[in-house]
Amino acid sequence: MHHVVISTVNCEWEECGAVPILGRDSHQVFTVEEMMPHLQGLSGAVTKNLFLKDKKKKGLWLVSVRHDRVVNLNDLAKKLGLGSGNLRFAEEAAMVDKLKVSQGCATALALFCDKDNMVNVVLDSDLVNGGHELVYFHPMTNAATMGLKPDDLIKFLKETGHEPVLQCFD
Repeated sequence: MHHVVISTVNCEWEECGAVPILGRDSHQVFTVEEMMPHLQGLSGAVTKNLFLKDKKKKGLWLVSVRHDRVVNLNDLAKKLGLGSGNLRFAEEAAMVDKLKVSQGCATALALFCDKDNMVNVVLDSDLVNGGHELVYFHPMTNAATMGLKPDDLIKFLKETGHEPVLQCFD
């Protein structure tokens, strides 16, 4: 576990009034499939996070969904009013620049680094309204997972200046 990184993030979360209440170390993982064996026994919703760009407007999007969801980028682009075919994965350099994390570490918890609010946030509505006690994200490193209450997640996002777009991915 990277204590320095997590300690720094905890300070930011506390400033935003949302304190993670459960953490779990794991080996460094790069896919949801690699991560899930390390999270057996946890109750709540585990997330996967996609860092995307809008090819026409050059906007950036962080999409956080339940780990078992299929995300069709064309359908999502249409729902967001961007037009079919206009969402694609952003370059790692953009993620490092805006969220200060690299590939495999995309997380809504990194949005405190997006000081100029250039990243739009889409949350799977099930994460907020699905009755989950906790919602799990990487805390700036893909070698750990932390849980937040859904209300604390929303509070954190709003405190960082990011109003999440709730989207159904059923």
